Amino acid sequence: MHEHLTILGISLIILIYGFFSALLSQKNISGPMVFTAVGLLLSPLGFGKELISINAQSIQIMAEITLIIVLFSDASTLNLTQLKNNWRLPARLLFVALPITIIFATIAGKLFFPTESIYYILLLALILAPTDAALGKVVVSDKRVPSVVRNTINVESGLNDGIVFPILLTLLAMISSDAQQAQSGWMIYIAKQIFIGGVAGAFVGWAGALLMQKSIQKKWMQHQYTNLAPIALAFFSYYFAEYFSGNGYISAFFSGLLLGNTSNQLKAHVEEFAESEGEFLIMVSFLIFGLVFIPITFSYWNFKILLYAILSLTIFRMLPVVLGFTNMNVDIITRLFYGWFGPRGIASILYILVTIHQLGGDISAHMEIFATASLTILLSIILHGLSAQPLAIMYSKYIKDR
Repeated sequence: MHEHLTILGISLIILIYGFFSALLSQKNISGPMVFTAVGLLLSPLGFGKELISINAQSIQIMAEITLIIVLFSDASTLNLTQLKNNWRLPARLLFVALPITIIFATIAGKLFFPTESIYYILLLALILAPTDAALGKVVVSDKRVPSVVRNTINVESGLNDGIVFPILLTLLAMISSDAQQAQSGWMIYIAKQIFIGGVAGAFVGWAGALLMQKSIQKKWMQHQYTNLAPIALAFFSYYFAEYFSGNGYISAFFSGLLLGNTSNQLKAHVEEFAESEGEFLIMVSFLIFGLVFIPITFSYWNFKILLYAILSLTIFRMLPVVLGFTNMNVDIITRLFYGWFGPRGIASILYILVTIHQLGGDISAHMEIFATASLTILLSIILHGLSAQPLAIMYSKYIKDR
């Protein structure tokens, strides 16, 4: 009965939010902010009477589905020609700023949590490493922001979680059981995951786009399947890469990238799907985050955890980005703009779910780590949601006046 009431509540929330979504966005109130807040209201921190026990594996599956769709759809909107001309920008974020961010977060974590194992401190750094463009959606969709900046933020968001995920899985293997074996082959494992994932996804996206184009031209495909077929391709690319020991998330991203740059018609269908069904999944993920994870970790929040969370969203992220663009023609304001828009959202939530599942569900001995992750995500939802539109407008004016 309780589960049915939860489903009814989610349906009503989505319906009511839909009525006022445009009005709320004008007030800089984003969907993730609303749904996280509703989750909190329905939890014991609000009007709920007890903690809701939801099977972690079922939530993990939903979060994985959401992440695959987000990666695929975001990648499909990228202009590959422009990306070729400006590849150095996302490369600096991914291969210079990202490792420095993880190093900063790990060193600081050891100072903040001296009694914690270095493995769990690194785990916290990895959980909070990937960015989520959905929390700053206004920035990547506002045409007043230069397309180079929007594409760079989108590419970083699409690829960094796929790059970090194999490292996370390796670390979890080291924590759980076969540490020596995991440690000895982790570099090869990560390289294999990234390479196979990228190649598999690119092939599936390119071949799938050509086949779908031919099917549409020959009028073999009914119109209602033109939105569904590309999304089915996203899931196929994920499992295709996983079958060959590649990273499915990187595969989904490259699949969307090739499809979107092979056919503008299919690209439009992906955008239609992402704006409806994909948005629904994202909002439900944030509702579950507020409903389940914040109540579990709330009692562990303190000033130390708050300070680390703030540093994670600012210094640990923004300073590496500033350093990452050294010797490049990128002004300090643009560097800070890139640095601030590194929100933590869907990928970080998924990483928490994967971690809990891999470690058998018992996280009681390391609640400070998970409390820090949940507070950082919550602050990101609020701060990046409130600042996305104002800062996008301010930055566009700055670029125009230069």
